[in-house]
Amino acid sequence: MGNERRLVHNSQMHGRVNHSDSVPAVVANHSPTLAAHRTLVAYHLDHVTHWYGERLILHIESWKIPTGEIVALVGPSGAGKSTMLRLLNFLELPTTGNIYFQGGAVYNQTPIPIEIRRQVTMVFQRPMLLSTSVINNVAYGLRLRHRSDAHQVAMMALDQVGLTHLAQKPARTLSGGEAQRVALARAIVLNPRVLLLDEPTANLDPANVQLIEQTIVDLHQRCGTTIVLVTHNIFQARRIAQHATLLLEGHVVESTDVATFFDAPHDERTAAFVCGDMIY
Repeated sequence: MGNERRLVHNSQMHGRVNHSDSVPAVVANHSPTLAAHRTLVAYHLDHVTHWYGERLILHIESWKIPTGEIVALVGPSGAGKSTMLRLLNFLELPTTGNIYFQGGAVYNQTPIPIEIRRQVTMVFQRPMLLSTSVINNVAYGLRLRHRSDAHQVAMMALDQVGLTHLAQKPARTLSGGEAQRVALARAIVLNPRVLLLDEPTANLDPANVQLIEQTIVDLHQRCGTTIVLVTHNIFQARRIAQHATLLLEGHVVESTDVATFFDAPHDERTAAFVCGDMIY
């Protein structure tokens, strides 16, 4: 097992994040091929493996996540979906292989610069809220960025998830569905390039599921955010995603547009999975 751990960052921030002297130097390449790659691909995982001790969790030969689409990442429990999100969020590094982010150049330095990390935000299955008011939770990331309009922008985000009436309520008193909507508001208020969602509607009632799904769709339509959604709900994937990927035993089985994935999959394991058959 190799010890090389490499990640990639975007040498062109497209105006959302200011360049800083703290960002490592990258190899510039302005060829039409790379320019197209930057436009179309948010992430490219190239021969990536990830080990926990002696256990191989992920073995990805190649996986490209298209820019500006909602991508549903599906598969049985234990397939490696949550670990995949941790790699995409730069919380962990691959054991071997490369992760290209926004077409940037490869480098070996850690930790990942804050300018890169701030382009990606993640919402976990179990919302982790601060012991303060709802509005303070949503405004927290903005205040870390010294935004003078943090309160106003946070209230707008709460309006998007239908919770302005709970702005001053202690977060610890919220229901599970309300807490997840606050966590989603706290993520979208940062206007990330990439939003990672780890089963955001698991164990929620239908009303909260509908509200969260609508918020995700609205964000995508309004901002063109690249969204990677881990879900066990096949119907949800078909409802709101444009692209779907099946992960099985750490391998990408199939990754294609939703219509092909559900109606004419290329791999028999995908066909079995969408029909509800056991493929473990």
